[in-house]
Amino acid sequence: MQEQARVPAIRFAGFTYDWERRKLGEIVDVCSGRDYKHLSEGEIPVYGTGGYMLSVSEALSYDKDAIGIGRKGTIDKPYILKAPFWTVDTLFYAIPRENVDLDFIFDIFQNIDWKKKDESTGVPSLSKTAINDIDILVPVYEEQRVLGRLFSEIDHLITLHQRKYSRLCNVKKSMLEKMFPKDGASMPEIRFARFTDAWEQRKLGDYCDMYNGDRSSKYPNADDMVSDGIPFINAGDLENGTVNLMICNKISREKYNDLGGAKLQRGDIVYCLRGTLGKNAFIDNFDEGTVASSLVALRPKNINGKYLYFILNSNIEYRQRIVRDEGAAQPNLSAKSVSEYIIPAPSEEEQQQISACFSKLDTLITLHQRELERLQNIKKACLEKMFV
Repeated sequence: MQEQARVPAIRFAGFTYDWERRKLGEIVDVCSGRDYKHLSEGEIPVYGTGGYMLSVSEALSYDKDAIGIGRKGTIDKPYILKAPFWTVDTLFYAIPRENVDLDFIFDIFQNIDWKKKDESTGVPSLSKTAINDIDILVPVYEEQRVLGRLFSEIDHLITLHQRKYSRLCNVKKSMLEKMFPKDGASMPEIRFARFTDAWEQRKLGDYCDMYNGDRSSKYPNADDMVSDGIPFINAGDLENGTVNLMICNKISREKYNDLGGAKLQRGDIVYCLRGTLGKNAFIDNFDEGTVASSLVALRPKNINGKYLYFILNSNIEYRQRIVRDEGAAQPNLSAKSVSEYIIPAPSEEEQQQISACFSKLDTLITLHQRELERLQNIKKACLEKMFV
């Protein structure tokens, strides 16, 4: 059997020595967490597998940083613990031994497939023995430090973009609550200047034509799917308000022409009637397609289509959807019940301003999401290439 290479594929200049094979238990001291309920309230943070819990008066480690790794439950989400801290009994804390860099060993922990170390048949569990017995390769301390610093900086960038992304999502959520009328109100709390008229309230069926997918014997099956064809959209293809064409099934033009029911076009909205009720997407990335029986297509009329899409992603839609669920075993709506939703709408000009505002916000959210994904992919690639 060929011995594993003992140097990484990509390396900082100046380092040439082979990495040394060690047991993880030689690199870190794995310690057990303990119950905290006998302690008084204080300023020492207590951590569990899900992160920070509360603060108490004593610490398990006063001056040594460590890596938290789940003993039971969530066992594959290690994170750095800054001293002083306390951990509960479901969270081990691993303190780096002498001449071991904390950030480097955190990267090692992130590269381990912890689920393969699960020793349980029920709730995922790790033991000290399983952790200590893991074989790893480590470089000299100086190389550990530069690697640790690099990934610490990448993690910092990821955290910044995650915070920006989360903040923008929260801003959008707040605006969806305040820029549309609350239940029983005729006007929203926040409004663009110059607009003062009360909003009109009409049924969704008055604002759009609705088309189900073909539910006849012509309904597409696995044999009808082709690699390059016309989108046949299921609920699982709806991601972040759009249709992911990379994953959706395709049917031939002949099959498409043979089907009745929904014939999608740009500006339509697809809305989920079964399973994940209310999940929806605005069609702006393709010109024709059709939907599975779990979806209904909405074609806006007498209303700004993007404005209607944002309404369908607000509490106005949610409040009405939850009282119309007709399913027992599986959540279910009918197109008729959805057509009864009451939709508030201002003038066309105000609709346009509202939809433009939310569209710009969505663009910012998408940009930060893509940057976040790009950084995560860079980190993943670096972990693969810069570690052995």
